[in-house]
Amino acid sequence: METEETQRVLPFQLQFDKPIASNIKIAEWNPEKDLLAMVTQDSKLLLHRFNWQRLWTVSPGKNITSICWRPDGKAIAAGLEDGTISLHDVENGKLLRSIKSHSTDVVCLHWEEHGKKDKNSNTSSYEDRTSRFFPPPPRVPKMPGLVPGDSGFMDDGEDSFQELSNSSHQRYNILCSGDMDGSICFNIFGIFPIGTVNIHNLVVSSSLSSSNAASRLLNASICKVALSKDLCHLVVLCNGELITDEVEQGEGQHGLLGFHCLVLNTSIFSKRKTELHQVAQQASNIEDLSEVVRTSLSVMSKIWSDAMHTFHEKFNTVSTLIIDHGLDSTPQDEFLSLLGGARASPPLHQFLENSLGEAGLKRVAKAVNGAGKELQLIVLDHLQPAAEIIGFRIGELRGLSKWHARYKGIGLDEKLMDNATERAGMLLVQVERFMRVLASVVQQFSNFFSWLLKSVKILMAEPSDQLPFNSELVIIFLKFLYDQDPVRQLLEISEGDSSVEVDLEMMQRIKQLAHFGGFSDLEYLKRTLAEEFQQMESCFKGAFEMPFSTISGKLLCEDLLPLFPIASSSKLKPYKVPASVSYNEDILHEYSESEIHQQALTGYISFKLPDDCFSIANCIGIVRGLTHDLGKLEGISDPVEAALLCIPDGYHCIDLSLYKEGQIVLLLDETATTSESSGNAYMMILQAGDLPFVSLSKSNTLNSWKLHELQDSAIYLQLESEKARSIPHSVVPPLAVSASRGVACVFAARKRALVYILDEDEDEVSDTE
Repeated sequence: METEETQRVLPFQLQFDKPIASNIKIAEWNPEKDLLAMVTQDSKLLLHRFNWQRLWTVSPGKNITSICWRPDGKAIAAGLEDGTISLHDVENGKLLRSIKSHSTDVVCLHWEEHGKKDKNSNTSSYEDRTSRFFPPPPRVPKMPGLVPGDSGFMDDGEDSFQELSNSSHQRYNILCSGDMDGSICFNIFGIFPIGTVNIHNLVVSSSLSSSNAASRLLNASICKVALSKDLCHLVVLCNGELITDEVEQGEGQHGLLGFHCLVLNTSIFSKRKTELHQVAQQASNIEDLSEVVRTSLSVMSKIWSDAMHTFHEKFNTVSTLIIDHGLDSTPQDEFLSLLGGARASPPLHQFLENSLGEAGLKRVAKAVNGAGKELQLIVLDHLQPAAEIIGFRIGELRGLSKWHARYKGIGLDEKLMDNATERAGMLLVQVERFMRVLASVVQQFSNFFSWLLKSVKILMAEPSDQLPFNSELVIIFLKFLYDQDPVRQLLEISEGDSSVEVDLEMMQRIKQLAHFGGFSDLEYLKRTLAEEFQQMESCFKGAFEMPFSTISGKLLCEDLLPLFPIASSSKLKPYKVPASVSYNEDILHEYSESEIHQQALTGYISFKLPDDCFSIANCIGIVRGLTHDLGKLEGISDPVEAALLCIPDGYHCIDLSLYKEGQIVLLLDETATTSESSGNAYMMILQAGDLPFVSLSKSNTLNSWKLHELQDSAIYLQLESEKARSIPHSVVPPLAVSASRGVACVFAARKRALVYILDEDEDEVSDTE
């Protein structure tokens, strides 16, 4: 069948052809390893090795709408239909973190690392000093009663939480995400939100327009976002209605409804890289440690509540027995009477001898004392170290905030950081206070149980072994602790207007300390430990709303190019179009004769045009120059160039991908002439730089399509003369291409996956199909 073709070396070696269980809707190669992540139609996330061995499967329970890899390949982000972005460990698929950045479908993701390809780039210019003064940060404590693997952050079998907290901060990278409603969010390290912008709120202009008229987008839906490697530009492909303000829109009038390309100026991420890296590293670590504090409080509250439940379940019987015997008394009165030397009353005697007994008392004492020891360990191993490191890191940020020249420009406010630092100090004071209260309460419980055990032995005529106890502590316990729980009170948020009672003498001491430079907030002793943490966290979040809003305000639209019109019937729904965005380094000779060759990132945007948008059908559009700003720096206006490629007759473009060094990979399927296609397809690779690009002319308005100017200069592709390979299957999107690994995965309509090696030795004899 392919005798003529097999006489020559086929351009792409077929590595394997494997059956797959489900249709695939999204596929992305790992940038550093031979791993392929795929999303099935029923939204399962699969990871396969290059040899097609499956490593793991994850089912998030919600529709997965997009995926992308962290630049180091150690984690993968999945965008979900509810606006959540979930980060998963490459080793086992475990959920590392969930981020709620959006309110609707996350339709596209792109994760870029600054200077990733630049070996001379100083990616670790900021040294985190925390490790000099503190041991490794504490882990999140495990909730009692949970099976390992069911506890999310608390799974200590594989400390994925620490992996994300530590390794992701080694290099400066930004995760960019776009949703159905036009919002774009930016997260440093993928976890620290640093800015957002909505394309509906942008005032857009174009280098192709000589008019200063402002324009905006209506009903726009994002298709794809792509950050440049230097983080200076963001390309946004979207569909919507472009409205120019100078044109009044009346009823029945419309703007330019179609597919558009926006270029956002995100140079703040590059120009302030060092400052943002420092702030994000400290702030995201503080958020990690806040999770340790929050979970510690929750675990401690659960442990202590269980112990107190055991205590009250036994000792509430005393009240019932007193009522049954018709006495007008309280359990405290009965115990105090026994402590004073009186004979045990009938209800108390019955309780001690029958209801409680020596064994029951020992069980209750073990539960309470054991809970006290567990709480002390959690404070010493988790809560206190986390609070200390939080205080240090907030102190570091406070120091940075005083450098106004560098940090005020990114919104790090000195006064807000001062407040956060004081709150962190108060949290440490509250932790110390809690330890004192806990130690006192546990001691009094232990003393009460020792006295009670001696009393039980005497009642049962057993030798008491002179068990030590303090009568005064027993009296204090019965008056202030028997039916109260100061430990639990400190671990929980106070209800209503109630607060922790503080005696007047203590409050007077605090006021005196304030005159000597103590905390200005004199009411902190009335707050619980949980409330103090809540206030610190709220203060910290408030301090970082300022950098978030500051950076967001500096993300401006730099350029716009309307690409092609869309039928009005598609206006209210997202328009799916095969498209790809890539940035390539170009060495430019003509801008400087005396200096060393300069490099600039040129953005290439490729997309399939609908057959009905222009007079010629079955075309691929390629645009470059929208993000090429080196000429502007030199006072030269860079042209925006484009080319139209016409697909050979009998085939249509299923998907495409921009490849390395300005190459484009096209996946073509045979056009069905009958009810069924003959089942043939082609994969083709083109060198974009060799195409005859045409400059797009300027006009006075944005409300016009530029690509129609290229119809007379369209390039007609020929399968025989291009680097193309026949595929003996009918194919379906997506096309997964790896620029770093030099491979492509093609999915056949009949549930098969074909992996091809794109880069091979020219002398190597390829396989035959």
